[in-house]
Amino acid sequence: MSYNSFSKYYDILMADADYPSRAEYYHKLLSDNGASSGIMLDLGCGTGSMSLLMDSFGYDVIGVDSSVEMLNVAREKVTGKSILLLNQPMEELDLYGTVDCAISVLDCINHLDGKEAVKEAFSKVSLFMNPGGIFAFDVNTVYKHREILADSCFITETDEVFCAWQNSLNDDNSVDITLDFFENNGEVYCRSSEFFTEYAYEIGEIKALLKEEGFDIIGVYDDMSFENVKTDSERAVFAARKR
Repeated sequence: MSYNSFSKYYDILMADADYPSRAEYYHKLLSDNGASSGIMLDLGCGTGSMSLLMDSFGYDVIGVDSSVEMLNVAREKVTGKSILLLNQPMEELDLYGTVDCAISVLDCINHLDGKEAVKEAFSKVSLFMNPGGIFAFDVNTVYKHREILADSCFITETDEVFCAWQNSLNDDNSVDITLDFFENNGEVYCRSSEFFTEYAYEIGEIKALLKEEGFDIIGVYDDMSFENVKTDSERAVFAARKR
């Protein structure tokens, strides 16, 4: 999956993600658990917004993403920084050495192709993480898939692009997502499309996979807070320590 069109408009569509606050949150989450510095893996780094901010906190960042197009955008952002960008799928992670901490933000884990792929990604993170290292990541919850994304349609319109976002909920709580982009090109609109599926899992399933792959659970939180995840949380943040 290349996310060719998506990469072009990703930062526009994610304008409300508040990356600075999110980076501060993850830095505190990591620091409170003994990972205030060192080598960081940004898993599913996309266009590099979080990698750049975590670099500013003093981490030595390795950004990994399966999309060349996303990484091309990221490369422009991190010019002049010592951030290493690698084109690899999460479940095929292959680093030159070990890392002290890892993050994966804004539902990257949900984009993996099913539970076995999630298990393999966790296994790879565990393989390349130093004992005591911290893995912090978020996922869209089953509640969000069922009640928010479901069979909904969303429209985003900016000066640069018009985007129609259409969802279709499946019986296994996965959501098929179709994005149609319309870019004004003089007197006509140019259309491009992306299709992908996001998968959702119960909190207990993810905790079990982490434990199987050598992690101890520190906590599971409601998004951008340190309160326990709720039944109606749309995003859950996991923090785990490598045994």
